[in-house]
Amino acid sequence: MAKTSPTEFFNQVKAEARKVVWPTRQETTTTAIFVALMMVLLSVFFLGVDSLFGFAVRMLLSLA
Repeated sequence: MAKTSPTEFFNQVKAEARKVVWPTRQETTTTAIFVALMMVLLSVFFLGVDSLFGFAVRMLLSLA
């Protein structure tokens, strides 16, 4: 693998950085709302699953 000079490396980095497409404010807001909604839904789901397993374990332990 050929070595690159530091100057050429930084030129390549700048060229790649120019290719970056940043999301708009609307896209960022929409994504943030979606992530927050999914976080709430999944936390409620896992609360239910945890409660169900806790109930099942308590029932099994009460039989002993």
